[in-house]
Amino acid sequence: MRSSPETPATRRTKQSEATREVIVEAAARLMLERGYIPTSIAAIAENAGVAVQTIYNSIGGKADVLSAVLDRSAAGPDAPALVPIVMRNRVSAAGSAAEVVGILADWFVEANARTAGVHRVITQAAGVDPEVAKLELRRAAQRLHNYGEAASALRTLRGLRSGLSDHEAAAAIWAIGHPQVYRSLVIDLGWSVPAYREWVLKTLSGSLT
Repeated sequence: MRSSPETPATRRTKQSEATREVIVEAAARLMLERGYIPTSIAAIAENAGVAVQTIYNSIGGKADVLSAVLDRSAAGPDAPALVPIVMRNRVSAAGSAAEVVGILADWFVEANARTAGVHRVITQAAGVDPEVAKLELRRAAQRLHNYGEAASALRTLRGLRSGLSDHEAAAAIWAIGHPQVYRSLVIDLGWSVPAYREWVLKTLSGSLT
């Protein structure tokens, strides 16, 4: 069967998405190499081969670009799908509380490894740029909110420890899987990735189930 012809609106959407991807890739490369402050919008535009105004039109200001870099890094091969959707699909397929905990442990390994550099950029920039400080706080709050879905899934599977609220469970997941914890244990203190995953798995299990 012959496929429907592509509409002008569809072509524009695809072009916009492709342009956005090129910008985010260039920004990620420059920010990881130079840091956030030395990386200007003009430098990103030049590296991406687009006009400065194109960045503002397609993504926004520099803090918005950094947020997009974090999204892309966190989603990894699942990009451009957003992390909450990726995790919702994984957790919804779990048949037991143990599977949910294993999914979380695997996620913290892969996501923290991918985003460690970006989180370092955010932490350094947050101390001098109020917009990045707001971004850091907003993204932390988003993660806490999203982990409420995992807590709810554990409760549905009758795997959440008695007396533990969904909010408390989400806070435990948030703290155990925090990017800074990964950075301290794996990057700074030299833990192996398998040791880190085993610790996450045991700590999540002990805290939640």
